[in-house]
Amino acid sequence: MAEYLIYFNQQWVGDHPAEWFGSRGPLARAVVQEMKDAGVYVFAGGLEEEIETAFSADATSGDLLITDGPFIESKEWLGGLTVVDVPDEAAAREWAGKVAVACGWPQEVRRFKP
Repeated sequence: MAEYLIYFNQQWVGDHPAEWFGSRGPLARAVVQEMKDAGVYVFAGGLEEEIETAFSADATSGDLLITDGPFIESKEWLGGLTVVDVPDEAAAREWAGKVAVACGWPQEVRRFKP
């Protein structure tokens, strides 16, 4: 088994009416339940969109510095993620496809290092 990260950039979501977003929730929850039932679910969650509530921890100078806001100024940020523990890449692709269909926006997939 291998763990894969399925995630999206918030900017990939696009502009949609509130009703559209409301219709995606039940689809996404159904995929998460399907993952749980299949025994591949590790974690899933969306991140708060208010990046002003983010903070950073940086110890590269030798001293720990905790600052308000994101580490770098960027127009892109992580919107949400899912972690699955699956037997192979083919299974990871299948679950990523289901997440993409349920959410209605693209997903990127990366395997965790063993």
